[in-house]
Amino acid sequence: MHGSFYIVLIALGISLALRPWRMLRGGALLTPVLATLVLLPWMWALPRLHIAPVQLQWSGACLVLLMLGWPLAIPVLCLVGVLSGWFVPQPWPDVFDSILWLGVAPATFAMLLGALVRRLLGEHLFVYILGRGFLTTVICLFLSGALAQWAGMRLGHGSDEFSSMVARWLLAWGDGFFTGMWTAIFVAFKPSWLATWSDRLYLRRPSLDAEADDRPIPPALDLVELHEKDEVKGASDRR
Repeated sequence: MHGSFYIVLIALGISLALRPWRMLRGGALLTPVLATLVLLPWMWALPRLHIAPVQLQWSGACLVLLMLGWPLAIPVLCLVGVLSGWFVPQPWPDVFDSILWLGVAPATFAMLLGALVRRLLGEHLFVYILGRGFLTTVICLFLSGALAQWAGMRLGHGSDEFSSMVARWLLAWGDGFFTGMWTAIFVAFKPSWLATWSDRLYLRRPSLDAEADDRPIPPALDLVELHEKDEVKGASDRR
């Protein structure tokens, strides 16, 4: 059995053990989930829809992570990979490679690096948008692409290893600009579509710092990006 299959299966098992369906209570995240399942499979299928020396490959996994949180993002990204392989057929080993290197790996890296950024730089609006939405996406996408190339997943037909790596670096910046842009838009106009966003954390008033610090912040918010129940309810009330 293909190695990517086991890695994806382990990540999916961990995410399901965290009961990600709890995030769908109230319906605030139904729209991001459905939009991801409708649009992202075609983005993943782009290399099979056109022929070019260096194929355009877009991930979107970091944006999905910010919208849905890690436990819910993993099963959704697995469905994206299956739908992409169904819309534009490809062998099953390639389907699992796509799920791993375009979905599971960058989403997991973004969750870990995002938690580190929040710990080091604090809970600020621009840290969330520029740090987690933009720079974290660039780093995580390039890291995932480099690991994919090391595992034998070459980008493009007939391109050498150096050219493929340069292409992955440039594509990671494109993904980063896209993710950062939509993160800023959602923070401003639709914060309920960002499961990793919290008004209490990122928009605290200085005069209320002492009061806010008395309210415990669950460790799960750092590790798996799950909000407290009252935050999920508040997000659905703002729809």
